[in-house]
Amino acid sequence: MSELKRIDDFPVVGVIGGGQLARMMQQSAIALGVQLRVLAASPDESAAQVIQDVRIGRHDDPDAVREFARGCDVVTFDHEHVPQAILESLIADGIAVRPGPSALINAQDKVVMRQTLQDAGLPIPQWQVVAADASDDEVAQILTAFGDRAGWPLVLKTSRGGYDGRGVWVVDDRDQALAVIADTELADGAVWLLEQYVPFTRELAAQVARSPHGQAVAYPVVQTVQTDGICSMVISPAPELDDDTAMQAQRVAMKVAQVLDVTGMLAVELFDTGDGVLINELAMRPHNSGHWSMDGAVTSQFENHLRAILDLPLGSPSATSPATVMVNILGTQATGMYASFRHVMARDPRVKVHLYGKAPRPGRKLGHVNAVGQWSPELVERAVHAADFISGAINE
Repeated sequence: MSELKRIDDFPVVGVIGGGQLARMMQQSAIALGVQLRVLAASPDESAAQVIQDVRIGRHDDPDAVREFARGCDVVTFDHEHVPQAILESLIADGIAVRPGPSALINAQDKVVMRQTLQDAGLPIPQWQVVAADASDDEVAQILTAFGDRAGWPLVLKTSRGGYDGRGVWVVDDRDQALAVIADTELADGAVWLLEQYVPFTRELAAQVARSPHGQAVAYPVVQTVQTDGICSMVISPAPELDDDTAMQAQRVAMKVAQVLDVTGMLAVELFDTGDGVLINELAMRPHNSGHWSMDGAVTSQFENHLRAILDLPLGSPSATSPATVMVNILGTQATGMYASFRHVMARDPRVKVHLYGKAPRPGRKLGHVNAVGQWSPELVERAVHAADFISGAINE
């Protein structure tokens, strides 16, 4: 595709990855006058359907990425999987990469992330690495020693390549852990990571936006609900969260952003233990836990991500309503999502539906629904019903 004509002095932002996050950045880019260019694996991808300047190529192809980035004022990401060497080559070419590779490695490699957070004195679960070249006897000894120290069950993770519950197992004993390790092929450069199983009361997420010169804003702390390892619901703000825990979560997220020198949006997924929070995972991009902000905040996470990477003054993250419930539309065997709109719109004209242009497939994130209003179980029911009806999980 030919390069779009630059409009006056407005910047061009390159987004590597053609998924729904890049798609939803486009709405904010339009309002800001920013031109987006997306590197998509195929013209059918979610963002490629709505962004005019689309380049087709793989995120791990150095030539494709460097050609894509030529002419961009800044490059950012729809996902964290771009190899470090490619990112370093863009910087060597004079392209601004935000977040930078030294920050992004902490979202790419869980061992690097755990070590960095531990060195910074941030709250994390107990953890232990199992080297990729460890013998069977050594693996068994490490498992035994860590299980004795942290207790069973424990969490077994691949350090690279996992997402949406993939690459994560809860194992009850050493034999079960050994069976998982024996049956699973690690991604290139990955090792096994053992973590303490945290008996949390619920899962939280704290999001911050941070610009290159260090301005940062914190969004309300939200509660996330996971189903089969996939985020199914987000409630903003987290119901009945005491002020001390909310402030701790925001302070932790702010410190992570500062220590890692994150530019753009940062999502810190947390365990609420009832006696404080522990960091679970990091995402350095807009995140599922922030989709509520599209209809429930003064400035959405997508707008603040663009503002941050362009070093514009950040927008207010304040909520515009007492509560917002976001429910993901997860694919089923059913089809005919568009036809379901009539029912959803007639039943509840206050809900907001955001679709990603994806064909239905069981378990696939097809879109999300936001319901905004006073916090109540009825607010949850409205969002759940709309999402389930559109997905075909229910038909009345």
